[in-house]
Amino acid sequence: MDGNERFIDALHECGVTQAELVNAVNAHLISAGHDGTVSDRTVRNWRSGKTRWPHPRQRQALEAVFGYTAEELGFSPPARNRPASEPESPVDRRNFLTATTSTAAVVVPFVSAPPQVGTSDVIRLRSGLDALMTLDRSRGGHEGLERAALAGAAEALGKQKLRTTQRIRHRLFSVAADYTATAAWSAIDARHMDRASQLLGQALYLAGMAKDPIAEMRIWNSYAMLAHHRDEYAEAVDAAYAAQGTTIARRHPLYSSLAHARTAIGHSNLGDRQAALRSLGHAQDALGKAEMDEPKPSWVAFYGPAELLAMTAIVQDRIGDSAQSEAASHKALRTIPKEFRRNRALATARLALAQLHQRDVDQACSTAATVFPLMSGNPIPGRMRSLLGDYYRDLITLAPDARIAREWGDRYRSEWSRL
Repeated sequence: MDGNERFIDALHECGVTQAELVNAVNAHLISAGHDGTVSDRTVRNWRSGKTRWPHPRQRQALEAVFGYTAEELGFSPPARNRPASEPESPVDRRNFLTATTSTAAVVVPFVSAPPQVGTSDVIRLRSGLDALMTLDRSRGGHEGLERAALAGAAEALGKQKLRTTQRIRHRLFSVAADYTATAAWSAIDARHMDRASQLLGQALYLAGMAKDPIAEMRIWNSYAMLAHHRDEYAEAVDAAYAAQGTTIARRHPLYSSLAHARTAIGHSNLGDRQAALRSLGHAQDALGKAEMDEPKPSWVAFYGPAELLAMTAIVQDRIGDSAQSEAASHKALRTIPKEFRRNRALATARLALAQLHQRDVDQACSTAATVFPLMSGNPIPGRMRSLLGDYYRDLITLAPDARIAREWGDRYRSEWSRL
């Protein structure tokens, strides 16, 4: 086979890599309530011409991504499905438009059209989001990340004023929602709670304009975290239930699992042991059904078996099962990827708390001390500083006369307070 030259040309025209196309098509499928089933092999089959007529859902997603019909992308339906008249050639269409424009120019003064905004702009903006999430994994939330995210949102919304299709407008709203949600998440991690609340409200509006259920689920998940850190535990449960109710959580087990895990933390903070364990069970069941190798947005890349273990450790410690919490933390730390440095440091602090709550003071202090090398070279994010403050308060409450408790506080107080 010579390959699908029109499809290859469209890839080059948009400046899209094969991996970026996989993510873009799957994101569209998921946002429409379907599974993201496109893989590198799928795209190779499109390029080579092996797949002459993709599945209807894939065709719709491709048309949404490129702004061309499947036929214009070089695909051909089976003979029995082919329309009686062949679709107009894109070349003929361009020639016709050129001819009519030239004729009109004799009568009407030419006015330069604003630049067209298309798929390549959306993909470029999304790649910027991916870069911010990589920074978050290592350093955590901070003002620089928040500013960069808001700049990305402003650029996406600015492109709404340029010439584009309604489909691209929806996608730009979606990108703006994700950038704003990223800024909100950074504010939560930095413990700028009022600012986070304001940004989440903006993000939810943009997600509604985009009709983007993934963004909506992300925002309700963040609302649950915001309420948790404000000690508004009933509101945290309500927000987690809202995350469960989004279209994507009802249809996709990965998102369902995350929403149930967040609900479990809320119930544990309210002291509702049975509800917390029940929600954890739902989270584990859903995650067991998830296809972890499927492409997914970069913001949810943190979530999987390791992160569920880390969240399980929080729940178990809150309901008084500190030994089980310690075991879950050890398992989480064996599997959290090294690039998620902030999450590894948080899980380590949670392990120290579980050990402390079992009155193993020496081991707890030793574990807590390892948090600081993990975050070496960067300020401690506000959420982590608060957690270490909780650890120290519990330490001096449970072992007020222990020398190691005083020494730990003297040695590390300046470390966990560094900005």
